Amino acid sequence: MGNASWLRSLSAGSEDGAHTLICFPHAGGSAISFGPLARTLGSQFRVLGVQYPGRQDRRHEPLLGSVADLVEGVLPEIRELIPQTAGYSLFGHSMGAAVAFETCRRLEHDQAMSPATLFVSGRIPPARKDSHSVHRYSDQELIRHLLDFGGTPAALLEDPDFRSIILSVTRGDYRVIETYTCAPGAAVECPLVALAGDRDPVTSGADLKEWQTHTTGPFTQTSFPGGHFYIDANSRGVAELIIEESQRDQRECNHG
Repeated sequence: MGNASWLRSLSAGSEDGAHTLICFPHAGGSAISFGPLARTLGSQFRVLGVQYPGRQDRRHEPLLGSVADLVEGVLPEIRELIPQTAGYSLFGHSMGAAVAFETCRRLEHDQAMSPATLFVSGRIPPARKDSHSVHRYSDQELIRHLLDFGGTPAALLEDPDFRSIILSVTRGDYRVIETYTCAPGAAVECPLVALAGDRDPVTSGADLKEWQTHTTGPFTQTSFPGGHFYIDANSRGVAELIIEESQRDQRECNHG
């Protein structure tokens, strides 16, 4: 796919017969942030992480300015991938939940094979406009925010070179998600599972419940112990949830 490709393989799952999970990272995050979850899922899943421009091996590419731009970027590779899969799901965390939701909408609109499940994690529902302005924070305010959230190692923020890169990428991503607006009544058709940490300061149980209005399919919500970045500490439980959903989809396909 070349250096500008969007999808990174995170697992040893076989391409034939394995359920494919495509993961969309949080603001400032990269594909590798789903590495622990991929390892927990094991070889029965093919896990692919979305690598947004402007970071790691794509650090020389310009950051994109909107959720729509991110969707347009990743869509061609997902469309190409779908015919090769034995079923696939989308999993988005934080900003990635909005990107995954809009990607799912486009795939369904274009009549591509619908995902088995859309997992949205740690994110307010699309109908709600983000009330924060983190992308306008000063560098010191942004550093404090990142440390409070716990998603960025303090040691990296102490290194001037890393700090500059991290702040630039994170600020750009926050601008993307904080200027995102969802079309009124926008919904997907596939099953939607909303999840978050039970101590997430920005996503409550009530926020998760509101995601129900954004699917015409089955809806479930669940929480795990922890804050905004709860996934790594709960990789076993999150993996079990993903496995359960993929097996349910397989059963329905067999009876369909």
